Amino acid sequence: MKSLRAIPLLLLVAACSGGGSSSGGGEQAEDPVVVDYPIAFVRRQLNKDDEDVLEKDDIYQPQDFFPGAELILKDRATASSTETIISADIFTGDYDVKDLNTSADGKRLVFAMRAPEIEDVDDDEQPSWNIWLYDLETVELKRVIESDLIAEEGQDVAPAFLPDGRIVFSSSRQRRARALLLDDNKPQFSALTDDQDEPAFVLHVMEADGSDIRQISFNQSHDLNPTVLNNGRILFNRWDNAAGVDRLSLYTIKPDGSDLSFHYGYHSQETGTENSVAAFFRPREMPDGRLLVNLRSPAGSSYGGDLVAIDGINYSEAYSEAGSEGELVGQSTISFDEVTTDGTLSPHGTFAAAWPFYDGTSRMLVSWSECRIVEEETELLRPCPETLDEEEEPVLADPHYGLWIYDYEAGTQLPLVVAEEGEMISEGVTLEPRTEPTYIPDPIAGVDVDGDLVQESVGILDIRSVYDFDGEDIAGIETLADPSATSAGERPARFLRIIKAVAIPDDDILDFDGSAFGRNRRQGMREILGYTPIQPDGSVRVKVPADVPLAISVVDAEGKRIFEQHNNWLQLRPGEVRNCNGCHTSESEVAHGRVDMELESSWAGAPTSAAPFANTEPALLAEMGETMAQLLARLVGEAGLNGDLQFSDIWTDPAVRAKDADISLAYADLLTSPPTPLTCLDNWNGGCRSVIHYEQHIQPIWELSRQVMDNAGTVISDNTCIACHSPVDAAGATRVPAAQLDLTASASTVNDAWFTSYAELLADSPVLDLVDGILTPRLRQEIDNQGNPVFETDEEGNLLLDVNGDPIPVMVVVSTSALLAETALESSFFPVFSSGGAHAGYLQPAELRLVAEWLDIGAQYYNDPFAAPAD
Repeated sequence: MKSLRAIPLLLLVAACSGGGSSSGGGEQAEDPVVVDYPIAFVRRQLNKDDEDVLEKDDIYQPQDFFPGAELILKDRATASSTETIISADIFTGDYDVKDLNTSADGKRLVFAMRAPEIEDVDDDEQPSWNIWLYDLETVELKRVIESDLIAEEGQDVAPAFLPDGRIVFSSSRQRRARALLLDDNKPQFSALTDDQDEPAFVLHVMEADGSDIRQISFNQSHDLNPTVLNNGRILFNRWDNAAGVDRLSLYTIKPDGSDLSFHYGYHSQETGTENSVAAFFRPREMPDGRLLVNLRSPAGSSYGGDLVAIDGINYSEAYSEAGSEGELVGQSTISFDEVTTDGTLSPHGTFAAAWPFYDGTSRMLVSWSECRIVEEETELLRPCPETLDEEEEPVLADPHYGLWIYDYEAGTQLPLVVAEEGEMISEGVTLEPRTEPTYIPDPIAGVDVDGDLVQESVGILDIRSVYDFDGEDIAGIETLADPSATSAGERPARFLRIIKAVAIPDDDILDFDGSAFGRNRRQGMREILGYTPIQPDGSVRVKVPADVPLAISVVDAEGKRIFEQHNNWLQLRPGEVRNCNGCHTSESEVAHGRVDMELESSWAGAPTSAAPFANTEPALLAEMGETMAQLLARLVGEAGLNGDLQFSDIWTDPAVRAKDADISLAYADLLTSPPTPLTCLDNWNGGCRSVIHYEQHIQPIWELSRQVMDNAGTVISDNTCIACHSPVDAAGATRVPAAQLDLTASASTVNDAWFTSYAELLADSPVLDLVDGILTPRLRQEIDNQGNPVFETDEEGNLLLDVNGDPIPVMVVVSTSALLAETALESSFFPVFSSGGAHAGYLQPAELRLVAEWLDIGAQYYNDPFAAPAD
């Protein structure tokens, strides 16, 4: 038997009347603690499709519209108090309401509301979600942004009040990002999420009258459900999905958009029932400092989950050990009976939303649905049974969310509003005063932040050492920093590459062929903003563009990435200085970037003041604790990015040993078209970037003439790539391409939108033989896991025989391995051109650099959707 504990409070629902009418009902005793404050809640129809099946409530689709909701105000938190539908006279037809929030004084209610759908109108002409404000004292309901034109610029949801009266909200309008597109000579549009599914919702701030709208977060996927913590920071759900990592966790940020910081749960994605994926939805700080979340399936149809309190002050992950091992310490359920989150029978029902009371009690206002099933024979609804037979597969009834006062410590709950069948109370809030959060003022240029940096619209990225991994020195930083002990050529990390995400428009703006993304659509499209040298101690300090999504890569002297790909979008606001101790692996569960939990740096910097680093130029006098990059910034000014990999040894004391040789891997050295405007080759500035397209920038390398001639001009050898790596020789005769590699620009058989060379370099390809003048894939007999040859069999496993009575072998195509792997460092392509390789010297260093960086950023076919062919 499967045990399911019955819910002792189920019958309270039947005992209370009303909830669906305008007057409420029931004779439940009033709660003396909370009756003095009004409450607001949303009553809505259950969202069902044409076949009467519940629609999924997908966290990742914040723009979804489910008509049939209304916003209701009760003057007291009692079942018998009067209900007023405050949204009743705004629209004609079914509208939608969600995301209720209140001001700290309890006098204002802010929420998202969407007007009814307009018949026979395209999706892009339908009304959008807007932010609305209700004032309890003036009884005034108004849309915050008065202008229809501005209000319809994007979908605005999930508002919350800041301490100064402004409103933070999540929106697809992407106001600052859209403006920056004009600098790239592109039309303004809201960029799609990393998975190219819908416009990304990111955080914005505006005045309470709808003016001065500012974008403060620049994620390439959603930033959702902002709430203001008592310390004044904004807590929100961030969806990290660069390269398909797919993590929804908690982050914090200051109201001006600076100091973006991970907070909780990046490695705790599977804390639901039976280790199922569960999201920390609708976070809100509790009076005791813990974070209240609705732990639920990201795309469930039950609309609810469990009530969970997160100890975000002391923990950044759920479990005591990495890999979701050890004890569950970071979070705990506060439901007083068992709640499931995976869509199975939930003994204690499920919670769709919760709002804490701020009265010193452990009470909450919750949207709660009991656990119900449909009897197979009678089709009647009944409470979930205590036990189930092993073979029994009960049919879950539709959820029936009502509004309850829930005391998680006392283990009691009292009904306030009971929904009718086919309806639900999706969320509710109390309009009671609470302590105002700390006010964090926006920084003032020239006072709090460097005015020149603000004017230039850049921030400063300061890394103490790329050799510091979670507080551990992985390479011997002190030795690397000493030129007498380590030459530049012996240091693995030489440059930092700064990468920018490319905004992808929807099909209404630009309908381009999806093959433009290349072999892996999850990588999106990328631009390289530039490089900066990594100093001998592994430190970096460089100016980077503000208000754009950035990623970083540590590369060697040839431009090949040596550490993992960075799959979290960074951002800096104008004038912001972002300090980072070092690096981390994708599996590390150290709270990287969270200042209050970050491990102490393994690199102390300069050991004393007024002295140079060991065996460096005597004139380069450090201050105690400075890194080499910080010393340079103090002496010669903040460094900017460079389009090329340029190194000159400024550190080695020539009295100790000779200085190291310079490095220059420059686009200007290419004999083919560079991936940047010609004006940027000699003057790299904030508007410059490298945008690499395979057909324009990589294919020409294979086609560039590389004939070697004697003094008389006679060709003595032809090292042109396609001279050998093509299926036709100079006389026009068919042949097997050299090394089974075809580098021509013919249409690929894998995807006719790609050149053959692209597919052959990046994917395993058939080995070809010339048979009767035709290139034919080579076949071999298949071998099973035990090394035995495989023969054809019938459905019963009996061998099939040919006309001679012999078993028929199963033949498979023989393939060659791709020369280009996921990264340049792992690829077998580059050693061929190194000293001692079969093609040593055939490609120039600048060409190899170009191929390496293109491969490291994702090997996209195009890196600008507006350059790609139309679909």
